[in-house]
Amino acid sequence: MRQYFQCGRFGYDLNQRALVMGILNVTPDSFSDGGRYQSLEFAVERAERMIRDGVDIIDIGGESTRPGSPAVSLQDELARVMPAIYALRELGVPLSIDTYKPEVMREAIIAGADLINDINGFRAPGAIDAVKDADCGLCVMHMQGTPQNMQANPRYEDVVADVIAFLRERVEALLAAGVARERVTIDPGFGFGKTVEHNVALFRGMGRLRDELGLPVLAGVSRKTMIGALTGGKRVEERQAGSVGAALAAVAQGARIVRVHDVAETVDALEVWQALTTNT
Repeated sequence: MRQYFQCGRFGYDLNQRALVMGILNVTPDSFSDGGRYQSLEFAVERAERMIRDGVDIIDIGGESTRPGSPAVSLQDELARVMPAIYALRELGVPLSIDTYKPEVMREAIIAGADLINDINGFRAPGAIDAVKDADCGLCVMHMQGTPQNMQANPRYEDVVADVIAFLRERVEALLAAGVARERVTIDPGFGFGKTVEHNVALFRGMGRLRDELGLPVLAGVSRKTMIGALTGGKRVEERQAGSVGAALAAVAQGARIVRVHDVAETVDALEVWQALTTNT
């Protein structure tokens, strides 16, 4: 199955290799970097380092979505992400904006964002209208509940089938609005309203998501609770090796984009893995 992804100013043949999306949090309370990159100077420094390390896409987030995190006002989110977009848009890599607010989507697209990464699956009123006429890529993610309550008691009849049904409905809504299929990628939403067991089942079912929906899969598990649980309870700052291992496993299971904190390590691991497993 040929997979082409139109990501704003950039286009990718995802059959050639998987892409590495680097996380750039411009929040004061990010669960993994403690808001170290919230100042514009440090955000630019971090982005330039990721580019040197081989990143394919930079994902800018202005609102923490870790379990229990409070919502951020529209004004605060815009004040965090817009300066970063303007500062980074000419660096030669696609810029993704991690947001569920239609107003942020509109402003980000005007400023030059290449991808809108929506944890809410473009369900907010006005979200589809905000993106349908642009050329940016769209990542449709599954989340059960909200960041404030999603880990309270997640339940599924069949987590893989339930996530596929949700993603199919949201993708069809985008296509019905006129969005080109090659602009869309899907994310099962690891850790967003899922137990460790749910996450493992989704990991093993990633190829099914890809095949049934016919779209490239983005996987984001870097430093998440799942990694800590599978490595004997390691703390966030100790999850680098586990996260790189999960990125390799995600690609092996069918993911074509991996969203990570540790760009250099993931890029190197993927290059070595591909060199040693590809038949020439």
